[in-house]
Amino acid sequence: LTDSNISQSPQSHFEWAGENDYMQQEDDWDRDMLLDPAWEKQQRKTFTAWCNSHLRKAGTQIENIEEDFRDGLKLMLLLEVISGERLAKPERGKMRVHKISNVNKALDFIASKGVKLVSIGAEEIVDGNAKMTLGMIWTIILRFAIQDISVEETSAKEGLLLWCQRKTAPYKNVNIQNFHISWKDGLGFCALIHRHRPELIDYGKLRKDDPMTNLNTAFDVAEKYLDIPKMLDAEDIVGTARPDEKAIMTYVSSFYHAFSGAQKAETAANRICKVLAVNQENEQLMEDYEKLASDLLEWIRRTIPWLENRVPENTMQAMQQKLEDFRDYRRLHKPPKVQEKCQLEINFNTLQTKLRLSNRPAFMPSEGKMVSDISSAWGSLEGAEKGYEEWLLNEIRRLERLDHLAEKFRQKAAIHEAWTDGKEEMLQHKDYETASLSDIKALLKKHEAFESDLAAHQDRVEQIAAIAQELNELEYYDSPSVNARCQQICDQWDSLGVLTQKRSEALQRTEKLLETIDQLYLEFAKRAAPFNNWMEGAMEDLQDTFIVHTIEEIQGLSTAHEQFKATLPEADKERQAILGIHNEIAKIVQTYHVNMAGTNPYTTINPQEINAKWDKVRQLVPQRDQALIEEHARQQNNERLRRQFANQANVIGPWIQTKMEEIGRISIEMHGTLEDQLTHLRQYEKNIVNYKPKIDQLEGDHQLIQEALIFDNKHTNYTMEHIRVGWEQLLTTIARTINEIENQILTRDAKGISQDQMNEFRASFNHFDRDHSGTLGAEEFKACLISLGFDIGNDAQGEAEFARIMSIVDPNRLGVITFQAFIDFMSRETADTDTADQVMTSFKVLAGDKNYILADELRRELPPDQAEYCIARMMPYTGPDAIPGALDYMSFSTALYGESDL
Repeated sequence: LTDSNISQSPQSHFEWAGENDYMQQEDDWDRDMLLDPAWEKQQRKTFTAWCNSHLRKAGTQIENIEEDFRDGLKLMLLLEVISGERLAKPERGKMRVHKISNVNKALDFIASKGVKLVSIGAEEIVDGNAKMTLGMIWTIILRFAIQDISVEETSAKEGLLLWCQRKTAPYKNVNIQNFHISWKDGLGFCALIHRHRPELIDYGKLRKDDPMTNLNTAFDVAEKYLDIPKMLDAEDIVGTARPDEKAIMTYVSSFYHAFSGAQKAETAANRICKVLAVNQENEQLMEDYEKLASDLLEWIRRTIPWLENRVPENTMQAMQQKLEDFRDYRRLHKPPKVQEKCQLEINFNTLQTKLRLSNRPAFMPSEGKMVSDISSAWGSLEGAEKGYEEWLLNEIRRLERLDHLAEKFRQKAAIHEAWTDGKEEMLQHKDYETASLSDIKALLKKHEAFESDLAAHQDRVEQIAAIAQELNELEYYDSPSVNARCQQICDQWDSLGVLTQKRSEALQRTEKLLETIDQLYLEFAKRAAPFNNWMEGAMEDLQDTFIVHTIEEIQGLSTAHEQFKATLPEADKERQAILGIHNEIAKIVQTYHVNMAGTNPYTTINPQEINAKWDKVRQLVPQRDQALIEEHARQQNNERLRRQFANQANVIGPWIQTKMEEIGRISIEMHGTLEDQLTHLRQYEKNIVNYKPKIDQLEGDHQLIQEALIFDNKHTNYTMEHIRVGWEQLLTTIARTINEIENQILTRDAKGISQDQMNEFRASFNHFDRDHSGTLGAEEFKACLISLGFDIGNDAQGEAEFARIMSIVDPNRLGVITFQAFIDFMSRETADTDTADQVMTSFKVLAGDKNYILADELRRELPPDQAEYCIARMMPYTGPDAIPGALDYMSFSTALYGESDL
């Protein structure tokens, strides 16, 4: 026989949808209209036995298959038994017309079950045509015994073959590849029986070279213990080069149906295992989320009080330490928490996607642990962080200013106190009472010079008071001592004013008694006092500390210093003039032998002091020059740091903005498959991460700027805070975009959505996303649905349907629909998922149609961990048919899908 003879059977005149692959009619059979005698014999025996296995349920049987069906009565009875339905009432007459009528009723019923009858009429059956009769019976077998066989999405012949392969796979010498020669040695039949009923056959004693014994053993055991009639003869199978395929299929299908109960239990157990595995995985993800959220919130709770602590330190060193601690927080402690926050959001989105894909209710974290709660807490943290940094910098500026002012106050106070030392005793001295007239005049002139000196010191006292007031306003930590010293100076100054006035009045009273005064001493005192005060002021200015922040400021100080140096020649002339007065006095004393005791009665200033102070001023000028040069160099270095930071920031800032815009475009465009997009995004993420050394380099430059106490930078609008925030947003955005693509892949794979469908959904979404925002408004979404074929009109029914859809894709009523929500909705519309009813039906199969299930049944049918998982969570069954140990699997099934508490 050739391969073409296999399908050249009378069954080729009967077709039924789904079986055309092996029911195809061939040309040479139509020509010969022959059936191999060996195959015809096997089919007669097998089909007759198969028909009798059903007819005996009605208390009858057939002997000759083409003769006993001629009147149509037993044919109609057979169809009623195997279908469980009632056919039209048969004709009881013996005439040919009655027989044809009955056969037509049977053929019409077959046709109503989806079977197409081609080139056959009732006349052939009534006439006893063996070919047509066998073909009709084979069609009935296919429709009612084989069509409904389904194994892993394959059906009928392929499903039955796959079932046989799966069941016999563990057995040696068994290789089922077809329904003819693979069964000749009989081991395949024995393996099927042993797999389901190992106590019936001792498979180890069977031999491949003894097919007769193997076949007869299988046929006898099947007939005796499995209620499967003997449809084949071992001699026919062994003696035929290629046994009849349809006879083998018919007999094997009887084994499938005999063991279908065990198959259903296995399928039910697999379904439950799948559902429980998903539930256990989701519960672990929920626990991981809760722990990670708790840890992150606890860290934020502990960190914010530290950032909100605004208690200032009294010294610059202490505040610098606070700034260093804050840098450590930014550099070491915060980055891992930024990654944890990003990972938490990714885990939450992945969990929600898995829950949607497994038809579970959305995960609701514990109170206060929502992603929004964490984002809010994180916002509070960043607000406190920004305020803390600003406060630190302001405090450092304030302490720097305070140190400068305090030192200035001490210098001026020391100079003033040195000047006032002994002045009160001098003013209170009553030397004029015993002095001569000349002495009195000298005392009067000396007092006039003192008054001039006192007036000259008025500005210094006012400066001291102003500095003390500023220190108080800036909350200087040692303000009490400053205030006490300032108050002492002011009180002393007031006392000096009062004493000066009193002495002046006393001298004026005695002025009339004084006639002689040394005018030259007086002139010396008058000119020496302001010059001396000028030199003291110059020394004070030359030794005064300065603080600048820009090149312009130091240039201003340098200009002022040059102007001061330009006044030195004129000052030297004044010094020479004052010394000339003293020389003239000495000449007069020497010439006229005046006894003046060698001192000037009008002033304590002497030429030696003037020369010493003048030399001191000349020494301080080059020192001031050097200090200005060094400060100018420092400001130049600061300017270099500013430009160095600005050059990098002006490149990195726009780069981050460009990358953010590119990611935004990638998230709404379609280029290739989702896997291609994911690969592209991951490569994109790798390129972004490789940019991190430039950020670190910029951080190093920023630290140098802060260490140099540089507080502004006119060369760039970007601050390090802008760069940090932009960098963190860039990392978060690329991670979220990758997570969205991964969730789309999960949705596609779980729901069976093809890549073309996914591309169509993306194209439709992008077409109506006019503003490229990545979301659709309500009207845009409605137009998109209409373009995809949804019937959403403007009538009341259409509006109600659209409102229902909006409640699914926009449960929070934000007025926008994300692409993920759109994909989730379309996947639900195009794919099927497990339901609580399906799980409940699976449990019922395991329970043997009872309304409850026992723990032993769960342990027998399910893996140990999942069986114990069910037992621990199932409530005791309380129905009227309850027995001890009965468990309620119905409420447990609904709880798995959130319809009640688990």
